[in-house]
Amino acid sequence: MGGKGEVLFIGTVKSAGEVSTIQIFDEFCEGLLGIEEYSHLIVLYWLHLRDDERNRRTLRVVPPRHKGAPLTGVFACRSPSRPNPIGLTVVRLESIDGCLLRVVGLDAFEGTPIIDIKPYSPRADSVPDAKTPEWTLRGPPT
Repeated sequence: MGGKGEVLFIGTVKSAGEVSTIQIFDEFCEGLLGIEEYSHLIVLYWLHLRDDERNRRTLRVVPPRHKGAPLTGVFACRSPSRPNPIGLTVVRLESIDGCLLRVVGLDAFEGTPIIDIKPYSPRADSVPDAKTPEWTLRGPPT
């Protein structure tokens, strides 16, 4: 498959909206075995529209989707401009049909390359008493 250090795209966002469709490439489809047992998934994707020198060199931003947010380092926020343009969203799995996943809550555009999918595990992935800055409580969840 890929060489050491190489990121392989395993699929693409076929349609984006309230309900989105992720197309997993045929050579990775067997990796979906058992995924229907989960209600939620973690989707990692390549922010291909920000994959340029200017966005990859951006290290500080004022998060525009969070009113009143201060100047913040990109590692302290969810800015799509960052050295490695990797996005992450937790989605609800609506259905699976072969290599097609229908999901709710995907924060990506049509044509966005998918890097990986992991099952969401409340036992491992939820931190009820996690601390966050107040500005993150305003605006969208991602």
